[in-house]
Amino acid sequence: MHEVSLIRLYTLRVCYLILALGLGLYIWPSVLHHTPDQAITAGIRCSLFAGLGLTAVLGLRYPVQMIPLLLFELIWKAIYLLAFALPLWLAHQVTARAAEDIHSVLVVVIFLPLIPWGYVVRHYILLPGDRWSR
Repeated sequence: MHEVSLIRLYTLRVCYLILALGLGLYIWPSVLHHTPDQAITAGIRCSLFAGLGLTAVLGLRYPVQMIPLLLFELIWKAIYLLAFALPLWLAHQVTARAAEDIHSVLVVVIFLPLIPWGYVVRHYILLPGDRWSR
């Protein structure tokens, strides 16, 4: 019996495609063509996002196995929104640059209805973890 329906598999693939294309279009130009100053100020961030985008390509072939990648994407964006963006907004200190970042991070909401949350709960919350010793 299949735990994730065919339509869910395709919606997961849409998530990975959005992630891979989005990061490919916005991050890879900076990875391929950057100044030394950009390497100093944004090299780690660009490398992380480039790696995330390339790893998302695996989700096109293995959509269920790559669900933790989508969870990572949701979690880091939720942390940003709650710990950084919300305090700025409450203090009325959102700059144009911060507003641009907030907008790009809020795109994550399109993933929420596409993730098979029943599977996530069954396999990552309710299922016992792997053993710790022999």
